[in-house]
Amino acid sequence: MFDLGKVHIGVLGLGYVGLPLAVEFGKKYPTIGLDINEDRVAELKSGQDSSLEVEPEELQQVPHLSYTSSLDDIRVCNVFIVTVPTPINEHKQPDLSPLIGASHALGKVLKKGDIAIFESTVYPGATEEVCVPIMEADSGLRFNQDFYVGYSPERINPGDKEHRLPTIKKVTSGSTPEVTDFVDELYRSIITAGTHKASSIKIAEAAKVIENT
Repeated sequence: MFDLGKVHIGVLGLGYVGLPLAVEFGKKYPTIGLDINEDRVAELKSGQDSSLEVEPEELQQVPHLSYTSSLDDIRVCNVFIVTVPTPINEHKQPDLSPLIGASHALGKVLKKGDIAIFESTVYPGATEEVCVPIMEADSGLRFNQDFYVGYSPERINPGDKEHRLPTIKKVTSGSTPEVTDFVDELYRSIITAGTHKASSIKIAEAAKVIENT
């Protein structure tokens, strides 16, 4: 059902988490990086990264990566990876509004058989309790019948040139056993440090919260 050979990846958010991810996936798979900031997209198209996470030489050596600020351009994708920030608010709770916005955006482009993988830091349960209902309502598709969800918490340390995305072990999870295996296989194809399959999305979410406290 899920075939790495047919993967077309859309990365939502091209900040310090999303860009390195788009670059690594873009070395192996057709990948589109989406950011609502048009200046950021223009800068990346010109081969520069003001966040300094990716060197200009590396940016120019990614054969399958393109950038856009238009949601319509990622309709061709079948795996979507959400890397939007979830900043902590004054109540020490993650502000989920960027994530809610990304879920609405996904609801407009999801097709039957698509997978949405979330990397944003959230409280355990948020992916399935907050994101999934929005995507169901906006797409008219049914969760775990028409579309599927994964969660793999980002572990990027901004500015750390030694511990980069491929060299940091990644926790993976999915909404069904088949999706869990696929998400794990997908990340394992770019993460040289290997992956750890969590038994549920909620456990993968909790792993990230524990790491952050």
